[in-house]
Amino acid sequence: MTANPRLKAETERVAAAVGTGLRTVPDSSEALPAWDSARMVLLGSDVLEVPPRRRAPSVLLGLNGEGDSLWQLAASTGAERVAVLPDASAWLAEFLNASQTPDPGGLVLGVVGGCGGAGASTAAVWLAQEAAVHGIRTLLVDGDARGGGLELCLAAEDVPGLRWPDLAGASGSIGSARLSDSLPVAGGFSFLSWPGSRDGPLDADPDAVTAMLDSARRGFELVIVDIGRGTESIGGFAWDCDKILVVARAQLRAAVASARLLHELPPVDLSLVIRGDAESALDGTLVAESLGLPLLGVLPELRGAPRAAELGQLLEFGKRKAVRRFAASVLQLLDDGTK
Repeated sequence: MTANPRLKAETERVAAAVGTGLRTVPDSSEALPAWDSARMVLLGSDVLEVPPRRRAPSVLLGLNGEGDSLWQLAASTGAERVAVLPDASAWLAEFLNASQTPDPGGLVLGVVGGCGGAGASTAAVWLAQEAAVHGIRTLLVDGDARGGGLELCLAAEDVPGLRWPDLAGASGSIGSARLSDSLPVAGGFSFLSWPGSRDGPLDADPDAVTAMLDSARRGFELVIVDIGRGTESIGGFAWDCDKILVVARAQLRAAVASARLLHELPPVDLSLVIRGDAESALDGTLVAESLGLPLLGVLPELRGAPRAAELGQLLEFGKRKAVRRFAASVLQLLDDGTK
């Protein structure tokens, strides 16, 4: 949907190259009859409104030079991805081509803290570890460039393999087999981390994030993204997730902070995980009701777990019965929800 002749021409050229049918309309009134039945909706950056109460656009298309306004528009329209043409023509071609196959690939699960110190990184690691135990091909992605490096929690900073700086400037397509073979492994799962060093942080280019996650979706059954709470992290990673777990404590301030965070998250399947002891389940139910989210589980509060993360011993804690029960129940509920 676009009235921009250059954007229309660029998109038609890509669609013709991959042999997919493309219908172009200038505005929402003409798009409405086919909006829900179309296999995919591509939204031009010149369109500021989409049909109400309809599905989110698959891709927001823009042109070089539009800058941050594209990401703001994507957030307001709920677009799942952003492609800047003509630079992202190769990526768009592969995306259109892949959409013609019935296999959607693996699940991309985001994990984000509803408040600071909620334990999102801990939950992400333990979920990845339990998934690997069950033979699920799993990738854990560090989505927070300013989080200090998730690899330190795994004591895996010396394990050879790609880190984010190796992919931060990538664009276009990344081969799934090549990505899988190039990533380091710890706890039975692959991981992609920011380096656990004192070097200045870098932000992964949004196109690189999308290309990597699309490749990961094809190469793994489960991709768990530790999103981080920064605006850059949420904007760069959350919009490529199929489902998102919000991790919070059963406390008033945590509930308020989580409610604010929900306004920044995309319109995908959201669930709540409460961190605490067994008694937290009751308070967690109240927090979940106040947020309008289903309560998926209680992340156990284990003595020594924060220190274990500091010392790189989080995987050892992940073998404990309480942790495994939590992770297995969450994974089972996620699997039930995708059937």
